[in-house]
Amino acid sequence: MANQPVLFIHGLWLHATSWDPWFDFFRNEGFDPVAPPWPGERDTVEETRAHPEDVADKSIDDVTGHFAKIIEGFDVPPVIIGHSFGGLIAEKLLGQGFGNAGVAIDPAQIKGVLPLPLAQLRAALPALLNPTNISKPIALTEKEFKFGFANELSDDEAHELYEKYSIPSTVRPLFQAAAANFNMHSQAAVNTKNETRGPLLLVSGTADHTVPDVTTDATLKQYRDSTAVTELIKFHGRGHSLTIDHGWRDVATEVLVWLRQQSVEPD
Repeated sequence: MANQPVLFIHGLWLHATSWDPWFDFFRNEGFDPVAPPWPGERDTVEETRAHPEDVADKSIDDVTGHFAKIIEGFDVPPVIIGHSFGGLIAEKLLGQGFGNAGVAIDPAQIKGVLPLPLAQLRAALPALLNPTNISKPIALTEKEFKFGFANELSDDEAHELYEKYSIPSTVRPLFQAAAANFNMHSQAAVNTKNETRGPLLLVSGTADHTVPDVTTDATLKQYRDSTAVTELIKFHGRGHSLTIDHGWRDVATEVLVWLRQQSVEPD
């Protein structure tokens, strides 16, 4: 029988290699992890930075469909773990019946989530300030990365992570999420009422600027009409970088413990 796969999905402005520590951690625990790139993303940070046009103009549905096709190639339904917009994608896939469990870490707001804190708005401004950005590849400056991802880190660690993982990204998903509650058919909509889906864990960093804690709290409330397991774990004083900074192992360990509580184990 095939072993239990884990599919990692990163968010905007990070490369798939940002999951490398998690990849090794879960493989050492007996799982079969994969961390595919987004559509158009090259194999390395350097190549992706050199060809930003390849990642431009990808929508939420484009990215969701990309990962759905990958899942369809598995012999065993995977655990789906996503960060930021990858978390939103993980929620969409789980709601559509993909995967046997999902983890959404600091997930981008889905349709129905109303809070829009000032810090979140400021973190999104590099993309949203100019409407013509919707079809362009946008890269964060180091200062913008520090505010949006690394506000709880030293300048040295923030610089290291920026250089190691930051890439240009499509920002169409940001525009779609921002307008979700004004669009009846928004691609940011998730089937939160699905009662036959696998268990879902939401993870929040309470000092996150990009997806503030209040946003994740509001996301949890969207699942109140489903009897499927939906739980929330908070990491106090952690920012949006909680999956890639020096404390990543604490988050990964809690996710692993939760999966075992849901009887999701390697074969």
